[in-house]
Amino acid sequence: MEQARAEGNDDFDGFVATRWSALFHLARLLCAGDRHRAEDLLQEALVKLWFAWPKVADEAPEAYVRKVLARAAARSARRRWWGERPVEALPDVAHTGDESAAVVERSRLEAALAQLPPRQRAAVVLRYYQDLPEKQVAEVLGCPLGTARSHASRGVARLRQILADVIEPVG
Repeated sequence: MEQARAEGNDDFDGFVATRWSALFHLARLLCAGDRHRAEDLLQEALVKLWFAWPKVADEAPEAYVRKVLARAAARSARRRWWGERPVEALPDVAHTGDESAAVVERSRLEAALAQLPPRQRAAVVLRYYQDLPEKQVAEVLGCPLGTARSHASRGVARLRQILADVIEPVG
């Protein structure tokens, strides 16, 4: 019995180690780029996965985590306060060298995603970033297929509008 539990722990640890980066990026997109909320969200999802691991390990642990992340992000977005407290001085931030244009574009996209309602943001991220079929997006969001399609369609239309509203320099 103990050996089976230890093997389950190793499998869980391996899953987390290999999928951490992708899951964290998904959580960041669902949290509109807020790194700290994304870390909290992913931690919450992985705790839930840990308890469900014996049931979902052989089936689809990543799908389970995606569903938990999407639902937790929607719940979190409805909250007005997350428990943060203001402080006098901000912590030091590490400075890196010059970043590439890809970082600028990603930041621009994250800012545009932040302007979408939570359900539309989740539908767009799951459908187009995670490349899930519409049916799976609907299952993750817990809504009918037509509603998931509508969320994704409206979200993409709004993103196009937001990203097109770039102020051109005069001169």
